[in-house]
Amino acid sequence: MISKRSSTAIPSRSETHGADRMGLILDSSVVIAAERRGDTVEKLIEQIIAQIGDQDAALSSVGLTELVHGIYRAQTAAMRIRRQSFIEELLLDLVVYPYTKATALLAGRIDGEQQAQGVTIPFGDLLVGATALELGFPILTVNLRHFRLIPGLKILQL
Repeated sequence: MISKRSSTAIPSRSETHGADRMGLILDSSVVIAAERRGDTVEKLIEQIIAQIGDQDAALSSVGLTELVHGIYRAQTAAMRIRRQSFIEELLLDLVVYPYTKATALLAGRIDGEQQAQGVTIPFGDLLVGATALELGFPILTVNLRHFRLIPGLKILQL
């Protein structure tokens, strides 16, 4: 379930992998699309729950980096403030999972194996997808094309 949390709260794997608990990683594309449509964070969360069900939604630290990058690429001060406010509000409701050593090892293996077959995965999507795989979570995205290149990753489309 999406619930209010501190932006610094990072639950342990045992907290996130209970038998009755499911989670998902939000790709930055989902958040960006909602913000560009002018949706509120509340509306985005309601849309996720309506389509996917009541699950623990989270961001990867790499996905958060992509979102913050977008704040500083805004073309106007008003757009920058709107993006920053949206992300700050979202962080009140979501856990942010770190990029760990285990995730790095997984991402390196996936990237090496895929490149050996002539498949190139955009680096940011590789890292976000590897985070989801490491957690055992699907990824919720509007960008199916890149995530389909990651073997074993369950992909949900919003």
